[in-house]
Amino acid sequence: MTGTDILDLIDIDSCLALLASMVQHKSYTETEGEREIARVMHDRMTQLGMSSELQPVAGQRVNAIGRLKGEGGGASLLFNGHLDTNPATEGWTVDPWGGLIDEEFIYGIGVSNMKAGDAAYFCAIETILKADIKLKGDVILSFVVGELQGGIGTVRAIEQGLWADYFINSEPTDLQALTMHAGSMMFDIELTGDTRHLSKREEACDALAAATCLAQRINNLTFTGADTPDQVAVNRGHVGSMQAGLGRDYHDWRPPQVADRAKLKGSCRYGPGQSVESVTNDLKLLLEALKLEYPKLQTSLRIGGPTPNALQMPPFKVDRDARIVKALNSAFETVMGYPQPTGSIRPPAFYGTDAAHLAAAGMQGVVCGPGGEFNTMPDERVRKHQFLDCVRIYILCILEICEISK
Repeated sequence: MTGTDILDLIDIDSCLALLASMVQHKSYTETEGEREIARVMHDRMTQLGMSSELQPVAGQRVNAIGRLKGEGGGASLLFNGHLDTNPATEGWTVDPWGGLIDEEFIYGIGVSNMKAGDAAYFCAIETILKADIKLKGDVILSFVVGELQGGIGTVRAIEQGLWADYFINSEPTDLQALTMHAGSMMFDIELTGDTRHLSKREEACDALAAATCLAQRINNLTFTGADTPDQVAVNRGHVGSMQAGLGRDYHDWRPPQVADRAKLKGSCRYGPGQSVESVTNDLKLLLEALKLEYPKLQTSLRIGGPTPNALQMPPFKVDRDARIVKALNSAFETVMGYPQPTGSIRPPAFYGTDAAHLAAAGMQGVVCGPGGEFNTMPDERVRKHQFLDCVRIYILCILEICEISK
């Protein structure tokens, strides 16, 4: 049986039903739903005959890690994806946890980010086992928690021995091969000015006006050390929240006065070769320049995540000629009939992913998964044909990297 013959064995209805059932779990970060879906995936892998474990993560959380043991002589391949999801927002016209399937899409919170990718690699292994194919190398499936906290689940898995020669991280790229993505860091900036009544505005130091200027400059910033077009492509500063008013409580009921306090919260994306330290220094230089324009202005800068236990997500890079990239490119072209877009592709190049942690641990891998077009928005959805094409691509990648045992 050839690789393409195996693709005919994919049970389309079963794959879609699996994905719908995964969406129906409300698996917000650090909730019982996150723990429950990990247990479900552990049970499913066990039922397939894989060696599976519920791996402890701090806070009574668990990763589900399964291994299909090869017969020896082939490389090992790890698939990595997270089970926690963003919150459902306003604007949905369908049930975010309904797992609705229509003629074109499957809907639900987290279906793009990233349960479609999770389901795709489970279905790929299920199909290979159904075909009674024996592999030389191991295939490891990891369903982790806490990616939205900077990759806590994957980092803990690595610390407990998670390893493979190659990996595919299944974050949503619309099936493009992402070979570079940005690192992520969060920041808080506080500005303190000097208030006056508007009649004496010329004597004041307007923290609101300074914050407005600063937000525009951060949003237009390319950080130092971006030496290649790929690095420049993943650079971006963004201010997502700004508050201003009077005093430390930001009183806003006295608009005739000049605001003496402002606070900005945001995030920066930076490339390999750059660092949290270099980006922090760039922000400090912006603040020093701002103080020259607003001489009485005082500034403070804090670097850190939105929650106390969140990790910083480092940048990721793999050579476009790496074996795993070439295997993925070949599988994509076989399934789709045209070359796979490959590189620092935007917008997914601005994502943070657990690929960065896996690469930092010495594994060679690439980011490629279904979804992205309708990611992180009301009525989040994934095209059914793209999800199923991903299953096909993953099957061919497994056969290429792990090799069929004769």
